[in-house]
Amino acid sequence: MQLIDTHTHIYLPEFDADRDEAVKRAVQSGVVKQLMPNIDIDSAFQMLLTENNYPGICYPMIGLHPTSVKEDYVSQLDKLENLTDSHKFYAIGEIGIDLYWDQSRLKEQVLVFRRQLAFALKAELPVVIHSRNSFFEVFKTLEEFKGSGLKGVFHAFTGSLQEAEKAIGLGFKLGIGGIVTFKNSGLDKVVGQSGLENIILETDSPYLAPVPHRGKRNESSYLCIINDKVAEILGSSKEETASGTYGNSVQLFGL
Repeated sequence: MQLIDTHTHIYLPEFDADRDEAVKRAVQSGVVKQLMPNIDIDSAFQMLLTENNYPGICYPMIGLHPTSVKEDYVSQLDKLENLTDSHKFYAIGEIGIDLYWDQSRLKEQVLVFRRQLAFALKAELPVVIHSRNSFFEVFKTLEEFKGSGLKGVFHAFTGSLQEAEKAIGLGFKLGIGGIVTFKNSGLDKVVGQSGLENIILETDSPYLAPVPHRGKRNESSYLCIINDKVAEILGSSKEETASGTYGNSVQLFGL
C-alpha cells in the first residue's frame, strides 16, 4: 500500500531536529512521496535543499502564500517565477486568499492570486489553493479562469457540500487532511458525497495533526490515519482508498 502526502512543510524549522527520522517514518508507513508547498522566496531555498536531500521522495511547489503578501509582493512574485527557469516544480502553491488573520490586504491578495493563476496556466502546472475564510472571494477569482483548463486542489478543504461541488465543477480536487478525523468537522458528509475520484490526501504537517495526535506536531507518517478515516467514510478498504488517492495525485501533479 502506497500513499502520497500532497501537502507537507517538511522543510520548516519544526523538523530541523529530526527531519531524517520523520522522512524515514513516512516511507516506512507507505508514504512514498511528499509534496512541499512554498510560502515565500525565503522558504523556497530551504525547500529546494530538502528536495536535494531526499530525491524521489520530496517534490517542490513554488508560490507566494496569501499571508506572505506584503508591500514587496511584486518583487517576490518576480523572483519566484524566475526560479521556474532553472528548476522543476510540480505545482504553483500554496496560493489563494486568507481572511482569517488579516482582511486589510484583500485587494493585494486577490491581485497576487490572479497573477499566480495566470502563471500556472502559462507554466502548465496545477495550483494548490489556500482558502481560509475566503471561499466566496476565491471562487469569484476562479470564475475568471473558467474554461481555461486550470486545475488543482483546494488544500485543507473544510467547506460545505455545496462548496465542494462547486470546486469539483471547476475541475479541482479536494485536499483532505487531519480535520476529517475531528469530531463534528462535518467533512464526513462532504467526503462521502464527493467520491474517491475527487479526493487527494494531505497532512499539512507540522500543522493539523489528526486524532489521536491532535494538538501535537503533525508529520507525513500520520497520513495513514487520514487514509483509514476516508476509507471508513467511503465504505471501502484502506488499500482501495490508498490506490485511488495515489492515482489521483500522480495524475494531478504529473509525478
